[in-house]
Amino acid sequence: MDQFVREDISEISEDITIKKSTCRNCHGGCGVLLHIENKKIIKIEGDPEHPMNKGALCPMGASALEQIYNPKRLKYPMRRVGERGEGKWERITWDEAYDEIVSKIRETQAEFGDESIWVGTGTGRHHFAYVSRFANAIGTPNWCEPGTAQCFRPRVHGSVLTMGQLPVCVYTNEEMPELIMFWGHNPLYSSPDGEMGFGVKEALARKPKTIVVDPRETMLARKADIWLQLRPGTDDALALAMLNVIIEEDLYDHDFVKEWTHGFDALAERVKKYTPEWAAPITWCKADQIRQAARLYATVKPSMLEWGCAIEHTPACFQTVRALLCLPSITGNIDHPGSWAFGMTPIPPFPQLFDKMPKEQQRKRLGYENFKVLSGELAQLPSAHIPTLFEAIRSGKPYPVRAGLIFGNNALSTYGEVELVYETLKSLDYLMVAELYMTPTAELADLILPVSTWAEVDAVVATPFYAQNVIAVQQKAIQYGECIQDEVIMTEICRRLGAEHCTEDPEQVYDYLLGDQLGMNFRELKEKGWVQPEFKYHKYKENGFKTPTGKIELYSTLLEGEGIDPLPYFEEPPESPYSTPELAKEYPFILITGARIPMFFQSEFRQMPTLRKGRPEPECELHPDTAEALGVKAGEWVSIETERGRCRQKVKVFKGIDPNVVHAQHGWWFPEEDSPDHGNWRSNANALMSMQPPYCSAMGTYQLRALLCKVIPLTESEEPWRPDLPERFKSNVSDIQEWNC
Repeated sequence: MDQFVREDISEISEDITIKKSTCRNCHGGCGVLLHIENKKIIKIEGDPEHPMNKGALCPMGASALEQIYNPKRLKYPMRRVGERGEGKWERITWDEAYDEIVSKIRETQAEFGDESIWVGTGTGRHHFAYVSRFANAIGTPNWCEPGTAQCFRPRVHGSVLTMGQLPVCVYTNEEMPELIMFWGHNPLYSSPDGEMGFGVKEALARKPKTIVVDPRETMLARKADIWLQLRPGTDDALALAMLNVIIEEDLYDHDFVKEWTHGFDALAERVKKYTPEWAAPITWCKADQIRQAARLYATVKPSMLEWGCAIEHTPACFQTVRALLCLPSITGNIDHPGSWAFGMTPIPPFPQLFDKMPKEQQRKRLGYENFKVLSGELAQLPSAHIPTLFEAIRSGKPYPVRAGLIFGNNALSTYGEVELVYETLKSLDYLMVAELYMTPTAELADLILPVSTWAEVDAVVATPFYAQNVIAVQQKAIQYGECIQDEVIMTEICRRLGAEHCTEDPEQVYDYLLGDQLGMNFRELKEKGWVQPEFKYHKYKENGFKTPTGKIELYSTLLEGEGIDPLPYFEEPPESPYSTPELAKEYPFILITGARIPMFFQSEFRQMPTLRKGRPEPECELHPDTAEALGVKAGEWVSIETERGRCRQKVKVFKGIDPNVVHAQHGWWFPEEDSPDHGNWRSNANALMSMQPPYCSAMGTYQLRALLCKVIPLTESEEPWRPDLPERFKSNVSDIQEWNC
């Protein structure tokens, strides 16, 4: 299936208005044209002039009308009138909803303190930056989202400490890479990080050398010059071994290293012990193959490193990020055409209001003392540590957290150890959820707020960290039900609370962001659709790198100052055949839990008929030999089980995976089921994970993948865990939703 759809722009009727906007069905920023007739969007197509996607759309973008006009969308504010999880709701007005939220916030703050409020969110959509801004405005240091510790943010934080900002791949016709190394990332299949593989596709057409680091034989791996099929969770060992080869064989860029890096000698000394022979039994990659990959990467220039979130799902995530950052640094593949580069950031950073919160209050952030890069002094976007926060909700230690405000996160499907998450949410005195759909998490709320899709909001999409250097607009095209934009909701709550900050209309903030530097305001950006300031390379030659030394810090002075090892090192996954051999006797397989599916984004879009048709059921990949040994065939159901829990998925036989590895899909629930859990417990891979220590000492990351598991034919397994639920569940949501439609 071609992942990218290009449609010819049809003739346009005089009665149809076209608005330029930006699709945000993932983290990306693909330009779209919205065809509007009689206040309704009748067609969505890619903008052929937009530099991000050049008219192409992925399946999620191409099916966006099914999301916007889905009959299961929430349309009105609703208050719970029965027991939690019973499915009984009453429709209320927005004024009633705001009054209730403000009252609950004030009551909780008065009794337990400002820090007793938890503000949660999910993926990086239009409202992401507003959530931490909102939390700071109402006085709580305890906001969070899963990615801050284990998806994308470790790369951001590690890059800021090492280089001063996040480097990214720049694909232009000016100069394409001669080599691309894909590390835990398959952008041609599924890439929620902005470029959606469009640039990669153009680069590959020029036939560069390729290295693929992946436990699975992907399409990229099959065509690669070198495929390193490593053991899941050992990326840091492989990166350190490649550094060893490049330094020991004198393949590094001497001039760049001497002038623009700090701590090379210390790094060279650190990696002496990390030889390919040392790494081979750990990674399952042959020593000669590791050498070959290191030599190829070091000698073919310019080169790109495409890295994905697979490297961020173990407690070793920060060490992996730091080691990988060293590879382009010592080979000089930094900020020039065809290599890693830095976005231009032509607009100011989004105002987070961190400086408006007293230092004493910031120190109350849960995780502040233990995880300096995530929550403390070294944090680029300081957030609470989720396991510590959830423990505080359940136990009241170190202090009570009693009310939760969630904007766009289905916590029961996206956090680890879902049984514990369920108990956590049930423990709250008050829970508000702002959502598009009735999710398993929303079913546990006291108040539900209906929010707008990306086609119903006014927002600025600035993507300098994708290096296309695009500042684009999202503009409200329609009004659906009584849905309101998340940013507007947060602003109104702040106004009614009498907060000192975060009370400006969002458009005023956008005007500030665009400012004098671009010479336009938000209204003018709407007219243009997007702007792309000129991109410059070699920016470090003017002002150095944004680090204390002005250089790339292979040896981090900031980490050293906080008592954290300033050099990358190897960490064996805390649960593995080597660290826990006794456990491996009962759970003999290594589990990958982060499978990306191009039809879905995390736990989203299973309501959309076209996308669901492409992938109706969850699947797990087993090697043919493994399937035969277990006595299961393709299409049969199995139970994947760990010490924490179990889930059910259908077998997909795949020879491109090691016989000792199981590859499971995450994010599964079944919106079509009229039950209080919507099938959340049956096939949810997050039930297999643990949020218990050990954690990454810098980021607080827990082990999401490379876990130990067993696979059992379904008839031999117990039922997956589920909470005590009403035997008969009859939600009245659909009746409420029909009112005044």
